[in-house]
Amino acid sequence: MPYNIIFFGTSDFSTPSLQALITDARFSVKAVVTKPDMKVGRHQEIIEPPVKTMAKKNGIPVIQFESVKAESSYEILKRVQDEPQGIDAYVVVSYGKIIPQRVLDLPKFGVINVHGSLLPKHRGASCVQSAIACGDKETGVTIMLMDAEMDHGPTLEQKKTEIKVDDTGGMVHDRLACIGALLLTDTLAGFIEHKIEPTEQAHHEATYCKILKREDGKIDWSKTASEIERLVRAYDPWPGTFCYKDDKRIKILKTRISNYPLDCARDLREQRTAISEPGDWVVDDEKLYVVCGGGSKLEILELQPEGKRRVIAKDYLAGNKLK
Repeated sequence: MPYNIIFFGTSDFSTPSLQALITDARFSVKAVVTKPDMKVGRHQEIIEPPVKTMAKKNGIPVIQFESVKAESSYEILKRVQDEPQGIDAYVVVSYGKIIPQRVLDLPKFGVINVHGSLLPKHRGASCVQSAIACGDKETGVTIMLMDAEMDHGPTLEQKKTEIKVDDTGGMVHDRLACIGALLLTDTLAGFIEHKIEPTEQAHHEATYCKILKREDGKIDWSKTASEIERLVRAYDPWPGTFCYKDDKRIKILKTRISNYPLDCARDLREQRTAISEPGDWVVDDEKLYVVCGGGSKLEILELQPEGKRRVIAKDYLAGNKLK
């Protein structure tokens, strides 16, 4: 008889794990809990979470709580738990809401979480972006038991993956989502069957990352070129990175660390003191550079001026005279 599961998830990161559970004969997904549909865009189009779409296609009941902490939410889950077969475990993957302890206590074998970092490093919502921005050489997925604290519970399994020099946040996100799905089913079955023992995290080694907002993508040019280059990749596609030039907002989409010597700027040779400050833009041989902290330089490869399309730096320079 398959193990009965309720799946909690919302974003694209969740869907590979849900698909893995649906297609594995060891499990029966009895319901999917997800966040409410959202209005997005200029026309406020109503968009349903990706896991809701997948659940409907597979005939799985969908529950959308306004608040999972509400008494009514608890009563719904409690009634499902009290049915003859009950629920063996909840699986939580990028759900996006804090689940209270009394809900975590409902399933027979607890609540399993798929987290996109090598815990205890990068606890929190922006774990994928943080790993790239911090310059980590590797990241991975942790399968853990949830408790009332954020990403604090004992771990069941981990799998690592290299962070490549050209990886973006989106690329690592998609890779980890697939790794998590592959790791989830055997780990969940192994835990329920007492073949895998939980391991307490080294809590003194924990690091934390925040929920990102769009304004977090504003570039601080006093940071080094290496730090900014990693940030541009980490925040692609969300929240994106940007700066202001001549009071215009410009998205910085792709960059490269430069070995370009500032004191050889052809057109600005006599203005060396003027281009020595972080945030100054330099043009040489149809290439665009920005001065960063510590005397480092960052080449801008692709950008998007406010209200315009994405362009390579050469095309941008052809239509814009830098002050």
